[in-house]
Amino acid sequence: MADETITARTIADRYLDQVAAQDPLHAAWLGLHPGDDRQPDLSPAGFDALADLARRTLTTLDAAPTTAPVDDPADRACARLLRERLTAELAMHDSGENFRQLRNIAAHVHQVRDIFSYMPTATDDDWAAVAGRMRNLPAALDGYRATLTEGMSRRLLVAPRQAAAVIDQLTAWTGEKPGPTGTTGTGENTGAAGWFADFVTPGPEQLRGELDAAALRATVAVAEFRDWLRNTYAPATADTPDAVGRERYRLAVRHHTGADVDLDEAYAWAWEEFHRTAAEMRAEAERVLPGAGALAAMRHLEQHGPAVEGEEAVLDWLQSVMDRAITALDGTHFDISGPLRRVESKLAPAGSSASPYYSGPSLDFSRPGRTYFPTLGRDTFPTWQLVSIWYHEGVPGHHLQLAQWVALADRLSRYQTTLGMVSANVEGWALYAERLMDELGFLDTPAHRLGFLDEQMLRTIRVIIDIGMHLELAVPADSGFHPGERWTPALATEFMATYNGSPAELRDSEIVRYLGWPAQAIGYKLGERAWLQGREAARRRQGAAFDLKSWHMNALAQGSLGLDALADHLATL
Repeated sequence: MADETITARTIADRYLDQVAAQDPLHAAWLGLHPGDDRQPDLSPAGFDALADLARRTLTTLDAAPTTAPVDDPADRACARLLRERLTAELAMHDSGENFRQLRNIAAHVHQVRDIFSYMPTATDDDWAAVAGRMRNLPAALDGYRATLTEGMSRRLLVAPRQAAAVIDQLTAWTGEKPGPTGTTGTGENTGAAGWFADFVTPGPEQLRGELDAAALRATVAVAEFRDWLRNTYAPATADTPDAVGRERYRLAVRHHTGADVDLDEAYAWAWEEFHRTAAEMRAEAERVLPGAGALAAMRHLEQHGPAVEGEEAVLDWLQSVMDRAITALDGTHFDISGPLRRVESKLAPAGSSASPYYSGPSLDFSRPGRTYFPTLGRDTFPTWQLVSIWYHEGVPGHHLQLAQWVALADRLSRYQTTLGMVSANVEGWALYAERLMDELGFLDTPAHRLGFLDEQMLRTIRVIIDIGMHLELAVPADSGFHPGERWTPALATEFMATYNGSPAELRDSEIVRYLGWPAQAIGYKLGERAWLQGREAARRRQGAAFDLKSWHMNALAQGSLGLDALADHLATL
């Protein structure tokens, strides 16, 4: 760094470049190193190499004489974020979490397929890289088998339901159908169908043989890894509890929120939110189906409310929700211009989590932001919840925040706007975005407003049962639901079924998610609380001069912040 100005931002961006060189998943997500056909190194050595890079970067950050002006708040914010994020990631690595990381969403094993969704497919060279990456998939799974095997030797294991969920997902990837006892083939005859074969179908004819052979190789490898999980790994997990306990949970909270959360306060606050939201839902349900109650009103909407028929039709409908939001919000509550106006709706591939999700654009916007909708095997899609959900996933939620960050990457740092993102900040903004659209009057029917409230209830329930299950807390005496009992997965499932209108398959998937991804789900409501507190403090400070549009654009220009800094920082804008 002798010939350049040394700032926290230059150190952070150099770290990003080194991660991209070492980890092809992040390179593909960022749109760097086109033509790369590597798969992530999921072996113990691969995880150690990334941890070593984080340690070296922290040493550089602590030791390098910064030449940035001492009054440069953006550089100080970047330094704080980089130090906090790398420290949190290393704490997770050093505790051995990589040896037992297997779950139904955002697991290491999902990387070997997710990476293809970030790859360009416009040219023959692009497709040749796809074929190469599929040929390299077996080695990546071998690496992760070595990691999980090491976890078995150390007794660092997931609970049985996590292994079972991933086994089912991998079966969906291969296109195989579970037999009557839940068993499947060994993978010897797979490859004629399945996700990888479908993915290469649009490829050029001159590469057809190469692409089909690579897809078959990848599919067989997935089936073999699935069978190893079922026959060798899953039996070893039999005695592993679902709850991770307070110490592991504490590390996960820091990793997902960027803060040391007072868990007892958060649990108590979530119960207050639960009762407040339940009262609102009862009032709104009266407008949908008088005298029926909230749950019956939501079942009525699920069965008899407005719906869209067919996969293509629902994609068009979801796209229209985002397009209309862009038109309505631009110039009034946000400035939405250039590449931020482009966001695509897509179907989630088979074997994904049951929840919708968003994928941000590449750094050069050659790949736009994309929302993904899981059909869950259905052809009819009720819309009473979907409007609020797509404000969350698309505009003004994830897409507007994360695409705006990418647009500002050179002004802030590429690290602050990509690798450095804090889950609770991002999910908190998206939940704030749903509430904002309600405040602005966009949820203008009883059905859509009940859908919004049900989504708020889901995120509130997440805080209660995620903390409650992992810390094995008691249900409060004044809760109105099994008072005094300790949280278990069965009790959490009953709680969700009683107070949330999501389909049963989504509720079941959610419980597995919380148990396998501790503390991630609490960030939605806690993050929204921070965004709302920051906005209210800024409004009080500025009085009549407060302008919501200006506050929004200033807030979206800050890049990533953890919850230990977010509300206070937003108050100054």
